[in-house]
Amino acid sequence: MTRIGLISDTHDFLDDAVFRHFEQCDEIWHAGDFGTSAIADKLKAVKPLRGVYGNIDGNDIRAEYPEKLVFECEGVRVLMIHIGGYPGRYSATAKQAIAAYKPQLFISGHSHILKVMYDDKYQCLHMNPGAAGRHGWHKVRTLIRFVIDGIEMKHCEVIELGPRSAMPSPA
Repeated sequence: MTRIGLISDTHDFLDDAVFRHFEQCDEIWHAGDFGTSAIADKLKAVKPLRGVYGNIDGNDIRAEYPEKLVFECEGVRVLMIHIGGYPGRYSATAKQAIAAYKPQLFISGHSHILKVMYDDKYQCLHMNPGAAGRHGWHKVRTLIRFVIDGIEMKHCEVIELGPRSAMPSPA
């Protein structure tokens, strides 16, 4: 069993509450737009970190994280791309990668819109954790916690960090 903390679109802002919410997680996955490597460094200082770069990320992030990440977690093949879209509206890159890699879990960020939905066409679960940072048009900062147990993805929890403009919570 692997407990995952899923985050995206921090845009160089990391609420201290993220660490509290991810305390029981085994790994943190970041779906792009870290903002700076300092954000990645803070996350990987507490848990193993997997991630992809986003459209706002500079060379520091791009040197360490790929545009597209394919890996196995327990018995689940995972594909992560920052600008990926969602079922029925995938980006061209995502559509090609989903067809090629046949993931059971497809993760994207970018839209700042939290979505968890199953894609019947490609038979995979899609997750977008929304945006945890302050930059953007989203109203509430969000992230997701879930469990991969063998081939099962379960115990999915949506966590609201508060309004986009709110001050960070004390740790």
